[in-house]
Amino acid sequence: MSTPSLPTITPERTALLVMDFQNGIVPMAPDSDALVERVKDTIADVRAAGGAVGYVRVAFTEDDWAAIPETNKSFSAVAAAKMLHHEDDATQIDKRIAPEDGDIVVRKIRFGSGSTTDLHEQLDDRGIDTLVLAGISTSGVVLSTVMDAADRDYRVFVLSDGVADPDATTHQVLVEKVFPSRAHVIDTVGLRELLRSA
Repeated sequence: MSTPSLPTITPERTALLVMDFQNGIVPMAPDSDALVERVKDTIADVRAAGGAVGYVRVAFTEDDWAAIPETNKSFSAVAAAKMLHHEDDATQIDKRIAPEDGDIVVRKIRFGSGSTTDLHEQLDDRGIDTLVLAGISTSGVVLSTVMDAADRDYRVFVLSDGVADPDATTHQVLVEKVFPSRAHVIDTVGLRELLRSA
């Protein structure tokens, strides 16, 4: 799935964000093993081209749980259930696509990648102006990060086969109807071609 007239990519100014690919979340994605393999290949493509790789995981400390107000519909339930403790196996990044030395790794406590982390400062320090997004779920971290990154004036690419959601209809509407107004929607093969032509 490709958007017409795609911009070129400068790998040194590009970061692939691998979002919420953690042990407690990956199994929620349809055909998760194939998804992880595609993202693993994309990580290798971005590294080979000289781009950056960033990892985002959702995980909480006891203080994080305590600070979540009951007004937060989603995360007050997480806090009440004491879910996703930062030391739990469920919050660790899938070993098949584990970070390497020099990668960006952030721990978040809300949906978006940037609202509760120093992600944007780290990207800015590296001169990154282009983001490629892979994540679970399309309606959670991906949606929030697309909106935030677009508002921060990044050039944004969403990998149509590198994002997934437990709800197939929601996934389709976002990828086909919502994201194209704010991001370039391409698949992992299309990204590989863009990187090779850079």
